[in-house]
Amino acid sequence: MLLLKKQTEDISSVYEIREKLGSGAFSEVVLAQERGSSHLVALKCIPKKALRGKEALVENEIAVLRRVSHPNIVALEDVHESPSHLYLAMELVTGGELFDRIMERGSYTEKDASHLVGQVLGAVSYLHSLGIVHRDLKVPACPPARGCARPPCAPRTGNMLGTACGTPGYVAPELLEQKPYGKAVDVWALGVISYIL
Repeated sequence: MLLLKKQTEDISSVYEIREKLGSGAFSEVVLAQERGSSHLVALKCIPKKALRGKEALVENEIAVLRRVSHPNIVALEDVHESPSHLYLAMELVTGGELFDRIMERGSYTEKDASHLVGQVLGAVSYLHSLGIVHRDLKVPACPPARGCARPPCAPRTGNMLGTACGTPGYVAPELLEQKPYGKAVDVWALGVISYIL
């Protein structure tokens, strides 16, 4: 499948970079404002050298992100490519991360927790209806205002999968044992999230 990426020599001609929001093992996320408008995005900046040998995985992730549309899943708005980077313009979600909110408040009421778990469950059910297994649900990935707001971790389709993915403490036993797994690994992680709340 050919995935349309807008070619650009310099991403600063498309977006004004405001501030760094975070970083991961292979990318950095910045707050960016679309030039000529007031529209803000979370721009995931991925150096191409970090993608070597993983091109198919990234193409699959982009294809899945373009396919999903749910109120509790962050939307992929655009994809740009420069000679040195791949840029994913994601819907900006404000309000911080749930884990930070829990630390501030000390705990969540059962009513608040059940509402949040319902949002995450709705998003996971939607992904599963499309044959997508998230594989990396966790409390930090769930901003309070949106439920399960981050996109799937290297999403996969199909019934039984075999590649390890996930965050220690949230992963199901079959992932730890490196056995084939399916949608149930997301349900396990949702149970861990419910317990934490």
